[in-house]
Amino acid sequence: MFTKFIYLEWKSFTRSASFASNLALKILMGFLVLYFTVAFLALGVGAFYILREMKLDPLVTINKFLMYYFLMDLIVRLMLQAIPVMNIRPLLTMPFKKSTIVHFSLGKTMLSFFNVVHAFFFLPFCAVLIYEGYDVISVLLWGMALFSIVFANNFLNVLLNNKDHLLAIFITITLILAGCQYYKFFDITNYTYPFFESLFHTKWVFVLPVLVLSGLYFWTYNYLKGDLYLDAGLTSKNDIAKTEHLTWLNQFGTLGTFLKNDIKLIKRNKRSKTTIGLSVMFLFYGLLIFGSGIESYDTPTMHILAGIFVSGGFLITFGQFVPSWDSAYYQLMMTQNIPYKGYLNSKWWLMVIATVVSTIIASFYLYFGWHVYLMIIVGAIYNIGVNSSLVLLGGAFTKTPIDLSSGKGAFGDKKAFNVKTMLITIPQLILPVGLYWSGTYLMNENLGLTLVAVVGILGLALKNKAFVFIEKIYKSEKYATIAAYKQKS
Repeated sequence: MFTKFIYLEWKSFTRSASFASNLALKILMGFLVLYFTVAFLALGVGAFYILREMKLDPLVTINKFLMYYFLMDLIVRLMLQAIPVMNIRPLLTMPFKKSTIVHFSLGKTMLSFFNVVHAFFFLPFCAVLIYEGYDVISVLLWGMALFSIVFANNFLNVLLNNKDHLLAIFITITLILAGCQYYKFFDITNYTYPFFESLFHTKWVFVLPVLVLSGLYFWTYNYLKGDLYLDAGLTSKNDIAKTEHLTWLNQFGTLGTFLKNDIKLIKRNKRSKTTIGLSVMFLFYGLLIFGSGIESYDTPTMHILAGIFVSGGFLITFGQFVPSWDSAYYQLMMTQNIPYKGYLNSKWWLMVIATVVSTIIASFYLYFGWHVYLMIIVGAIYNIGVNSSLVLLGGAFTKTPIDLSSGKGAFGDKKAFNVKTMLITIPQLILPVGLYWSGTYLMNENLGLTLVAVVGILGLALKNKAFVFIEKIYKSEKYATIAAYKQKS
């Protein structure tokens, strides 16, 4: 039966309108996986000797911080790992057992890269432990227990899917625990370390993670199977409708109409709310750079990138999916007498307003000095003048339908990748870095900031000409975009 499901999955992949872009992505991802495989294998082998060179016990050190490792793994899953599901509705009318459908769907989640990637580190580390004379049985049981926790996180992610508030709770807990340990108020590892140590030194303790994994699997199985009905878990959720007129935007004519729709979209949908949350997170990205907490980040190149990211969080997370935000009704919209210029102009103004607001809120970076905040202001000028137009241009080639009811995939989607959008990222990030570096090399940092700001102002001055070109691209991609938005799987 599973072979039939695999056959259906293959047909769904090859018959998709995005097959070509997916295939190209698979090939690129193959090279990336090969690269990360080698990198993680090297880390898994080298971690033991690096820690021993630092006069630390490798096994004790790893066990001490495994609690943070698995907690961060769960956070990353909640943020990034999409739940691979089948197109279940047609299967429910066919002679397939519900248990088979659910087991296959759960099996797909276990093959996720978010599970496999841990093997690149733990397997070679276990091999080194055995090579260095550690008890073979203890190493194997310890490794089995750790992989049980990895897969337990996988099923927790399925159970907690779409519960966005839990992501914020987990992040807050992790930051509080790490902060308390850093400032020596409270060290949570003193309580978690003995458990991970016992996984190695006490033979029977490995059974506990295995039992937890088994319990989570059957819990997840029963949870999904209980909703596997056409008239139950798969039905659409009905919410109470609320009317908002936003009449104060009427004075802006067509622009005001589009802005009203965008504001309502952001306020009413889970995916757009997730984007707002990510934009807020970008505001604090500069603390990693300007706070000198990570020495390798304390470079002029990273400083100007921080200025762009801090001020342009909303522009990056929201702008890259124009017009995908309107994919649910894009076909209807294209049958109306709607000028592309007015539609794109409303998106541009929304990003510009968000960039200005972000820059004002980021004034707390004045704590690090006027020069730091000046970098953020220059980054905002470049975002408004250049990047705002570039993300709209990239949107013409990003044919990714968005499910507004889901908070998943907030960082992007595989269909969003193609060569054209990749090339557009060059002037978005590499150009300002190059300008800043050139000015710094020729004279000083002030000249570098001046060059970036001048290019931003020049881009703003040429906005109308740029929009004429962007509008032509959107018109030429119109029917390809509509065809892509019709794909539901």
